[in-house]
Amino acid sequence: MFRRIIFLTAAILFSCFQSMATHNRAGEITYQQIALLTYRVQIVTYTKTSSPADRPLLEMNWGDGTKDSLPRLSKTTVGPDISRCYYEGVHTFPGPSAYTVYFEDPNRNGGVVNIPGSVNVPFYVESQIIINPILGYNNSPVLLQPPIDNGAVGKIFIHNPNAYDPDGDSLSYELIKCKGSGGLDIPGYFYPAATNSFSLDAVTGDLIWDAPTIQGEFNVAFLIHEWRNGVEIGFVERDMQIEIGVTNDNPPVINNLNDICVTAGDFISFPVTAVDPDGNMITLSATGAPLDTAYTPISTASFPEITDVSPATGTFTWQTECVHVRKAPYQILFKARDNVTPINLVDLKRMNITVVAPAPQNLTAVPTGNNSIQLNWNQTTCFNATGYKIYRRIGFYGYTPSQCETGVPAYTGYTLLTTIQGISNNSFKDDNNGTGLIPGNDYCYMVIAYFDDGAESYASNETCAILIQNLPVMTNVSVVTTNQSAGSIYLAWSKPKTIDSTQTPGPFEYRLLRAQDLTGTTFTQIATFSDLNDTIYTDTGLNTADHGWNYKVEMYNLTPGNSFKMGESVAASSVYLTTAATDNTVQLSWQAIVPWTNSQYVIWRQNGGGTYAVIDTVTSTTYDDTGLANDSLFCYKIETIGSYTSPAFVNPILNFSEEKCDISVDNIPPCAVSGLTISAACERESVDLNWNKPDSACGNDVVTYELYYSPTHAQQPYLIAELHDRNITSYTRDVADSIRGCYYLITVDSVGNRSAESDIVCAETCPVYTLPNVFSPDNDGKNDLFVPFPYRFVDHIEMTVYNRWGNKVFETTDKDIKWKGTKDNGSLRLSDGVYYYVCTVYEIYIDGIKARTIHGAVQLIGGK
Repeated sequence: MFRRIIFLTAAILFSCFQSMATHNRAGEITYQQIALLTYRVQIVTYTKTSSPADRPLLEMNWGDGTKDSLPRLSKTTVGPDISRCYYEGVHTFPGPSAYTVYFEDPNRNGGVVNIPGSVNVPFYVESQIIINPILGYNNSPVLLQPPIDNGAVGKIFIHNPNAYDPDGDSLSYELIKCKGSGGLDIPGYFYPAATNSFSLDAVTGDLIWDAPTIQGEFNVAFLIHEWRNGVEIGFVERDMQIEIGVTNDNPPVINNLNDICVTAGDFISFPVTAVDPDGNMITLSATGAPLDTAYTPISTASFPEITDVSPATGTFTWQTECVHVRKAPYQILFKARDNVTPINLVDLKRMNITVVAPAPQNLTAVPTGNNSIQLNWNQTTCFNATGYKIYRRIGFYGYTPSQCETGVPAYTGYTLLTTIQGISNNSFKDDNNGTGLIPGNDYCYMVIAYFDDGAESYASNETCAILIQNLPVMTNVSVVTTNQSAGSIYLAWSKPKTIDSTQTPGPFEYRLLRAQDLTGTTFTQIATFSDLNDTIYTDTGLNTADHGWNYKVEMYNLTPGNSFKMGESVAASSVYLTTAATDNTVQLSWQAIVPWTNSQYVIWRQNGGGTYAVIDTVTSTTYDDTGLANDSLFCYKIETIGSYTSPAFVNPILNFSEEKCDISVDNIPPCAVSGLTISAACERESVDLNWNKPDSACGNDVVTYELYYSPTHAQQPYLIAELHDRNITSYTRDVADSIRGCYYLITVDSVGNRSAESDIVCAETCPVYTLPNVFSPDNDGKNDLFVPFPYRFVDHIEMTVYNRWGNKVFETTDKDIKWKGTKDNGSLRLSDGVYYYVCTVYEIYIDGIKARTIHGAVQLIGGK
C-alpha cells in the first residue's frame, strides 16, 4: 500500500511538471485602436510543438488593474517542433493614460543557452499603449518577419523584424534583456557571445550577430518604439529565438538594393538576384506592407517566392496609386535562403520605397484689380489629399525638385502663404491678407498637395505675375534735414503706367498724406497735385530727430459729376536710426517699413571736419562701430539701397535716415575671475587663494580685485580685502580662530564697473580637541592642572567630571578646563584615583557650530 501511494504521488507530480513543461520560444503583443478608449489586441506566441503544455487561453493583464483570458483562435505548425499560436481580445480602458499590457506564461522551452534553467523561467512580453486624444488614434507597428530564426557558428547572422507602422509613425529600436517573472530582467541572463559584436541598429532594426561562437538556442528581446511629432506614443516588445547550428555551408548573398522614390500612379518593376557561393539551391522571398493585402488591399505589390539554382532572380512589381502615398517609406525585406539541411542559412536585404503624390498641374497667376493676384490650378489627382499649401516669394527662383524632394524647400526663399482645406478648393486670391499686394513686385508662387500624415506632393510649376500699375507707387522717403522742429524729408513716387480712360476719364489729382511714426495710421493730407507728372515733394517743419514718418499717395478721378477715389499707394516710411553707446563702441540699428526691398545699407559717420564718410556697407539692419575712443561724440546716418523686382521703376532706390549722435562710454563690466581655488592649512591656520589673471580681451582695464568672505554658507559675505594690482593672482589669509569660510572675487575696472562674482570656493575646518589621561596636582609646577592638549577650531565646551561612585566633582564651559583636582576647583583636594568625564565639544565648521561628545577617564595622582 505504501509503494502504491509513492507511485501515485510521483505520477501526479510528473503530470503537474508536464503541464508546466518546456513550452514558449518567442512572442509579442500588437494592437489596433478601434474607438477612443477601445483596442483590439493580439498575442502571437511560438511554442515547442512536442511539449505536452498547451494554452487554449492566455491571461492578458491590461495595465489598468484588470485582466482577461484571451482565447486562442489558431495554432499552426510553422517549422520543426515549432507552432504559431494566435490570441485576440478587445478591451476598453477607463480613460486617457499610458498602459503597459502584458502576459506572463509559466515556462520557456528548456535548454536556452543564455537563460540559466530556462525551462523554469516564465515567458514575459509587454507592450505600451498611450491613449492621448491630442495625438490622435494610434495602432502599434506590425512585425512582418517571424521571431524564429536560425544561423550557424562562425557565420554573420542578421535578423530584421520588418516592422510596419500603419499610421506612418517613426520607429526606433532598443535592445533589452529578456524578461521573466513580474516583468523583471531574468537573473543570470546574458547577451549571446560573439566573435566580434552583437548589436541592434536603433534606426533600421537590423539585429547583427557577428558571429555566433557556439551552437544552441538563444533568446533575445528588443523594443520597437513609436514616435509622432517627436513624442513617443507607445512600444512593442519582441522576444525572439535564434537556433545556431554547425555547418561548413556559406549563406547566399542578395545583390545591393537602393532606396527609391516613385510618383503615385507609376509602375515599379525591378529584379532581385541572390547568389549562393556554394552553388546551392536558393529560395528567394520578400515581406513588406505593399506585399500584404491586409495592409495594402488596393493594388498590392507582387514578388512571387521562387526556388531556383544559383543565381536566383525574382521580380518585384507594384502599380502604385494615390492611396499608397504616405510620409514614411515602405520597407521591403528580401530574404534569400539556401536549401541545405539541417541548417538553412539566409541573407536579408532591406530597401525603402517612398510613394510621393504628383505635383498639382497648370498653376497660373493673373493680376486682378489694383492689388491682388488670382491663382488657379488643376485639382490634384489624389483623392485622399487633405488640401493645398500655397507658397510665395518675390522674384523668380527657377526651382526644379530633385528625386524625392517634396514640398517647397526653405532654401528657395519661398514662404508659406496659406493652407487650404479640401482638394476641390483649387483657386486662391492673394491680396496680402487684405492689405493689398505692391505694384512693381514680381510675385511668384508654387502649390503643393498635403496629406493627413504630413506627406506632401512634389511642388507645382513656378509661376509669377506683376500687378498692373494703375496707381502711384512710392519710391522715396529720405530724410534731408535732421531737426526737432525744422526737419525735412524728400518724397517721390512713380506715376501710374496704365489708366482706363473709359472708367476714369479724368482730370486726376494726387493727394499726399503723412502719419507720425514708422507704422502710423492716422494720416493727414499735406499736399495735392493736379499734374500726374508732378511726383516729388519735400515735406518740411518736421521733428525728424525723434520720430520716423509714414507717407502714402491717394489718387482721385475728378470728372465733373463723377469724382471718386481711384485708390492709393502702399504706405512707405522713412528710415529711422537708433544708437546705443557702450565701451569703445556705438551700436546702430535702424528700421524702414517700405513696399520695395532694401538689400544693402551704407553706414555713414561724421569725421572731424564735420563731413560724412562711408565706413561700411552691410546687409543686416544692425551694426557695431567698434574701436572708438570713449567719452567722444560720434554721429551717423544710414543710406538704404533697394529696388522693386519690376524693371519699370527707378533702380536703385536710395534713401537716408536722420542723423543720430552718441558718446561711447565704458559701461561694460570687466570679466569675472576664473579658476579660483582654495587650500587651507589647519596647522598654520591660514587660507591660500589662487586664480587666473583676467583675459586681456575683457580684463585689460581691471585695476582692483575685491575679496569677499562669509564664515558660513548662511551668512552674508562682506569685503575683507582690496588688491590694487591686476597682476596679483594669489592671496594668503591668516586666521587665528578658524580657517572655515567661503570666498569669491569681483574685479573692478578703471571707471568703477564691477564684474560678476567669481565661483565661490570654501574651506572647511579641521577641529582638534584631545585630553590627557593623567595629571598630578601636587603644586610642583609640573602637570598641576588638567588641561587639553593644543586644540583648534573649538568655540566652547560643556564638561562634567565624576568620581567612581558617580558623584559630580567638577564642571566647566572653559575650553581650557584648568581643573586643579579639587572639588569644584575649590580648596578641597580630591583623593588620588580614576575620575570619569563627559565632555561636549562645540567645534567650528563652515555650516555652523557642531557638537561632539567625548567620554573618557583621567587618573589623579601625587597627592592625597
